[in-house]
Amino acid sequence: MSDRQFGPWRKSIRSGGADNCVEVATATDEHIGVRDSKSPNEGVLVFGPEAWSDFVEGVRRGEFDL
Repeated sequence: MSDRQFGPWRKSIRSGGADNCVEVATATDEHIGVRDSKSPNEGVLVFGPEAWSDFVEGVRRGEFDL
């Protein structure tokens, strides 16, 4: 179990404050955490900085558009 600490958690302003989206936070070691806002205590997906950057760039380029 890691003692990695994340915070503050944030979600898209497009969520309208709803509790049915994902939240992201940066840890002190620069890893990125992603969790479900409906179940914040159910676990965190952790990504390294390079993997997160690649994902964000892919989103911006439309690589994941349906």
